[in-house]
Amino acid sequence: MSNTLKIDFVSDVVCPWCAVGLAGLNTALERLDAGTRVELTFHPFELNPDMPAAGAVQLDYITEKYRISPDQARANREQIRARAAAVGFTMNRDDASRVYNTFDAHRLIAWAREKDAQAALKAALLKAYFTDGKNIAERDVLIGIAAQVGLDSAEAGEILESDRYAQEVRDEEVLWVQRGISSVPAVVVNDRYLIPGGQPPEVYEEQLRAILAGDGQA
Repeated sequence: MSNTLKIDFVSDVVCPWCAVGLAGLNTALERLDAGTRVELTFHPFELNPDMPAAGAVQLDYITEKYRISPDQARANREQIRARAAAVGFTMNRDDASRVYNTFDAHRLIAWAREKDAQAALKAALLKAYFTDGKNIAERDVLIGIAAQVGLDSAEAGEILESDRYAQEVRDEEVLWVQRGISSVPAVVVNDRYLIPGGQPPEVYEEQLRAILAGDGQA
C-alpha cells in the first residue's frame, strides 16, 4: 500500500468542467489520510487553439462547434453552474459571456510551476474567467492575476512580451494527445490510471483510495 499520489491534471482555463473537476479533486484530496503525499502538476490543453485574442461570444461559439441549439447550450450551462455550486465554485456565465484564447495563460502556468505557484495561479485564472468574467487573454489581466498569487508582475510581463514557454506548452499539448487525451479534464494518477471528466469529490476520493490501496480501479 502506497501513500504517494503523482497527479497530472490536464485541462484548459476556459473549460467549465475543468473548474468543476479541480474543485472536486481538491475536496477529495483533503479527505485522504494526513500522511498521503500528493504531487499535483497542471498541463495544458487548448479547447479553442485558433481562438483570436479578442475572443467570441460563447453561446454562438458553442452552438456552432457542437451543433446544438441555444436552448441546449443554456441548459448545459445551468447544469454546470449547479455542479460547480455543489463543490463551492461560482460560475457567473450568461448569453453575453465570451470565450478567449488561453495560450498565454498556459505559458504563465508553465512558468508558475518553477515558482511552486502553479496551483494558486490555476485557481486564480479559473476564478477570474468563470466567476469574474475577465478576459484571460489580455496581457494586463494576466499580469494582475499573476501578481495576486505572489508572482513577479514584471517577469510575467516579460514572459508575455516574449515567446518564453511557448514551445514547452506546445510540446506538452502534443505529448498528452499522443498519450490518448482527447478531452478534459483528464486526471492521470501515478502515470498509469486515468480518471476522466469533471467528477464529484466522492468519485475522486473512491478512485484515489483504491489506487493508494493498490486496487487500481481508475
